[in-house]
This record gives sequence, structure tokens and C-alpha cells, in this order.
Amino acid sequence: MHAVTILHPLAGFCRRLWRETRAISAMEFALGTPLMLAMGGYGIEVSNLAITNMRVSQYALQIADNASRIGVNSGLATYQLREGDLNDVLQGLRLFSAGAKLTTFGRVTVSSLENVEQSYDDAPVQRIHWQRCVGLKSGIGFDSSYGTTSASAGTTSGAADAGTDAPSGMGDAGQQVNAPDGFGVIFVEVNYQYQPLFGTLFVAPTKLHYVASVMVRDKRDFSQIYNPAPTATPSTCDKHTV
Repeated sequence: MHAVTILHPLAGFCRRLWRETRAISAMEFALGTPLMLAMGGYGIEVSNLAITNMRVSQYALQIADNASRIGVNSGLATYQLREGDLNDVLQGLRLFSAGAKLTTFGRVTVSSLENVEQSYDDAPVQRIHWQRCVGLKSGIGFDSSYGTTSASAGTTSGAADAGTDAPSGMGDAGQQVNAPDGFGVIFVEVNYQYQPLFGTLFVAPTKLHYVASVMVRDKRDFSQIYNPAPTATPSTCDKHTV
């Protein structure tokens, strides 16, 4: 008898609740909003990741193209490459990648892969003649994956600063870039730690990696990087700067 007394009011309440329609929109909104927010946030994050991938790939191509064009006419039908020219290229990168904070969360390595006969050679040798870098990140996954050379490499025309031999070129196995005889290629590697909009809620920590290569456009003097007065501070790869 006591159990019936308790259940009867509960059954009546359930029937009234089932027939209730005055708050149905509010209930649907309360139940559906978390799902819609999750789907919307995921879509925004994935779209941002796709756009960032495109931007980083364009940064690599842009700096390779810019570095392939720079130089000053030496009056000897060749163009001399100067430290100031390379610093200008890197400064341009800082400016047009400021929105992504590329140099804060990434590392850019610019390499000159040359296949030329220097004054101390008996035949053309393919080597990484010099490298210049920008970006705070360092270590495995951010420093060059395809060969390194010393900070002084390419700063003089002597054999001591010849750089590092790279007979197989630069790039992933089976996809190496090689410089034609007598020419050079600017090879750029960009490594960037993606900065998600919603932390790790929708995407795991992701590192973006892109490379680009462009042949040197003009008849460049490949003997060294010049640094006339007023001298510029070389952006060598032993430095980690924004």
C-alpha cells in the first residue's frame, strides 16, 4: 500500500512531463549546443591547419626564390652575393610571416648547393657551400635534416671554407635535389611547430615540414659571400634569433 502511494504521484509527473511542449526548443538547444560547438570548433581548427600548411609551404618557396635572385653586379659579368643581401631576404621572411610567428615557433635553413669548380678544385664538386638560418627553435626536427656546414663556410674563397661535400644532393631519399654542372641551387627547409587555436582539444601537437629549391637566376660569383663595409653580421646557423 505504501509503495503504491509513492509511485502514483511519480507516474502522474512523468505523464505530464511527456506531454509538456512549452520548453521543447530550450531542451533541444541545451542538448544540441555542445555537439554543434564541438563540430564547429573542429572544423575551424582543421581549416586553420590547412591554411597554415599552405602558408608555410609558400614561405619556403618565397625565400628560395628571393635568395636565388639577389646579388650586385660586380662589373665582371657576374653578381656578387653579400651578407647584407642574405640578411635582407631573412628580414623579408620575418615580415611576411609575422602573423604565424614563424621565426618564434620554427626554424628556417637556407643552403647554397653548388656544383662548381672552385680555385682549389680540379673538377666541379657538389657541396653545401654555405648556410644561413633564422628562428628560435633548435634540435632534432628543426635543424637541417639534409646536411650542415660550418658557420665560416663560404665566407672566404679558400679551401678551409669550402663547405661540406654533398655528392647525393639535398632532400629525402629518392627525391634529392642536385645542382647542374657550373650552377647553384638555393635549397630551403622550413620546420614549424603548429600553434593550434584550441590547444590539443582537436589536433595533436603537429610539426609542419616543407622544403623548396630554386636555381640561382643570374650568373653568380660562387667563390664566396662578400661582406664589404659597412659589414653585416652573418645570420649563420649557430645563432637562434627571431
